[in-house]
Amino acid sequence: MSLLPDLKGSSFTLSVLHLTDNDISKTLNLLKEKITQAPAFFASAPVVINISQVKEDIDFSELKHCIHEVGMVPVGITGTKDKRTQNQATAAGFAVMTASKSPAQAPAEMQPAKVVSHPIRSGQQIYAKDADLVILNHVSPGAEVIADGSIHIHGNLKGRAIAGASGQKEAKIICNNLQAELVSIAGNYWLSDQIAEEFWQQKVILSYNDETLHVDKLTI
Repeated sequence: MSLLPDLKGSSFTLSVLHLTDNDISKTLNLLKEKITQAPAFFASAPVVINISQVKEDIDFSELKHCIHEVGMVPVGITGTKDKRTQNQATAAGFAVMTASKSPAQAPAEMQPAKVVSHPIRSGQQIYAKDADLVILNHVSPGAEVIADGSIHIHGNLKGRAIAGASGQKEAKIICNNLQAELVSIAGNYWLSDQIAEEFWQQKVILSYNDETLHVDKLTI
């Protein structure tokens, strides 16, 4: 029996770059700053550009070039119903994207939690597919821990923690000592400079609701 290619719908978690104006140089500087803080997270990462706040014309060819320049992959634009703008974006090689109105996919059946007892060293990556991830040790700077479910870190979190990697907004990140380079839930992330000082080096729980990340101290 011959196997033929097939085309099916699916969903992926993408970073969204929200523009406020058409200043491409400002956007380039922002992307370079973010990538310097977490290069492994953003390397070859697909990105969608939300232009709902931009009132002026955008040089989409230049925008595409600047995104490629920093090592990310421009996928498409969203946030406009203006056909002229959409045509300009399409001519530059962007897809025109809209929010999906299809029913949400059933979540994958969760597996038993993945438990890791050894330290996660710089350059290492641990992934718990369709499961929670429990780290009984420290996560060093430059290390990355990823889970489709929640992440529990019993030591210091100095690297990157990415929970809800397949889009689960109910995922949590719980750590004993927050010093992260990056934390992310369902594709929504904070870099270290976005974490309020009062939560730094504290035992915390991070969650996602009302379209933003939240962090609370744990006293137990």
